[in-house]
Amino acid sequence: MKSRRLAKISLSAAVVMMIVSVAGFIVALVLNAFFLDKYNDYGEVSIPGSGTLHLPRGEVTVSLHALVVGGSNGGGLPVPPLGVTITPPEGMPQPVVTENIGSTTTVNNDAHVRVWVAQILADGTYNITTDGQVNGFIEPRLAFGHSSSYGYLVWLFVAIFVAGLAISIVSGWWLGRTRRRAAASVVQGVSPVVSLSAPQESAVREPSGEGVRLERLKTLAALRDSGALTEQEFEAEKRRILDGY
Repeated sequence: MKSRRLAKISLSAAVVMMIVSVAGFIVALVLNAFFLDKYNDYGEVSIPGSGTLHLPRGEVTVSLHALVVGGSNGGGLPVPPLGVTITPPEGMPQPVVTENIGSTTTVNNDAHVRVWVAQILADGTYNITTDGQVNGFIEPRLAFGHSSSYGYLVWLFVAIFVAGLAISIVSGWWLGRTRRRAAASVVQGVSPVVSLSAPQESAVREPSGEGVRLERLKTLAALRDSGALTEQEFEAEKRRILDGY
């Protein structure tokens, strides 16, 4: 009974872990996309246009930022042919710019989509020049910033879900094993009754065949009522006993 109770507790805990991980995964995605993504933290430059921005050393995201009317039609903000030149201060190394198209984030008709990732090799003030075919866009700009610092939370909740799934599988196997053990003990029969006050030769009294079947059926019913056996398992074992096996 104790083993079965522990199996049920572990199975319930695994289910709770998976529910919490799914909810946390969704919340982390929303927070990272709409609140923690600092896509324009270092400033913006109009398209076409030029300007100076202070960029830190490390990875800098370059995003197309524009206003949209009626949302982005469910297909994301289209990325037209664009160009950007990042000129470092004199004597500093040239940044490495790599195309890296991301997904569109839209909040109240304000949309942005990552276009490039720039590896800035030295902290400094950089001259930015932009161009592109943006006639159909409203207030098009290139925004310079960085992704959320809490992106790892998404993978943390994924790991929790996988752990919960593994625990649920093991707990289900454990619970089934305890039920099979309980059913096997019923099939083996009831032990003989020994009277300590009677002489040893007559102490062992073998119950009649009907008595054995009755005791087995009572034990089966008790196991079914306690949840150790399912209704199908109860009926199968009951049929075996009544058939004399």
